[in-house]
Amino acid sequence: MPLPEAGIKPSGLAAPEGCKATTFVVSASRRTDIIAWYSAWLVKAIKRGQITLPHPFTHSPYSVSLRPENVHTVVLWSKDFRPLIENRYGVREALSIYEQLYFHFTITGLGATPLEPRVPPWTEAIKQLPEILKIAGHPLRVTLRFDPLIFWEEAGEISSNVPLAEPIFTAAAEAGITTVRFSFATFYGKVIKRGWNWFDPPPEQKLEIASKLVELGRSLGLTLYSCANPLLLKAGALPSSCIDGELLTKLHPRGLPAPTEKDKGQRKECGCTLSIDIGAYSMKCPSGCVYCYANPIRQ
Repeated sequence: MPLPEAGIKPSGLAAPEGCKATTFVVSASRRTDIIAWYSAWLVKAIKRGQITLPHPFTHSPYSVSLRPENVHTVVLWSKDFRPLIENRYGVREALSIYEQLYFHFTITGLGATPLEPRVPPWTEAIKQLPEILKIAGHPLRVTLRFDPLIFWEEAGEISSNVPLAEPIFTAAAEAGITTVRFSFATFYGKVIKRGWNWFDPPPEQKLEIASKLVELGRSLGLTLYSCANPLLLKAGALPSSCIDGELLTKLHPRGLPAPTEKDKGQRKECGCTLSIDIGAYSMKCPSGCVYCYANPIRQ
């Protein structure tokens, strides 16, 4: 039996509430790094034309169509796009059936450190940008995530990735990137239990840091967006819609409309529009990032 036009079986989760577009946006994924660690799984799902997943809150199964006629855009989130660039398991070829790919490339500067033990060092990760931009076909389809800004106490001193913003921003701008997303780390209970002595700067310090980052970005031709943090708008950052239906419509090769309704499944401050995430928290991420809100595999 064919799947409904909205792409979800009626026996599972209902189609995104309020979705008026004829196709939907697939997010792969906020819940785990699919490209870095689950590319083979993604290829099999694309070849099947659908995927069944547990709902992140109710755990009830729901199925999503991955047929290209149902998918407006595939939004890819990763800290390491080498499997895609190198076409491991045929993932680059598999994704080529979709008319539009949008890339969130996270480079915090902490790769290959105890905080991100199985993420490439930023000096290596940044070299992926030219090929990613080539695959994307437009610089606005690729955004850098210097996210999160994170602080911790070590040997009696406060350490942070903020000093790495200048070399990372500079290299990204030279590669052709025009936008950067950033936010300060949120230390959820399970993150606190992981044994690090985290430090959360007071609001006035965050505002000062954000102002300097925004100014740095402007000097390099980069527009900085604040991800779900209204405080940072006072520093001159723009409110982020990390999945932006209006932008995806504008960038679509045929101008096909994407959903533009707010995604009510995200945080209140989040500006993202509707999408369907095909990752699952049960797909634990071997990157091992100790500040992650999902379920990293501990090293």
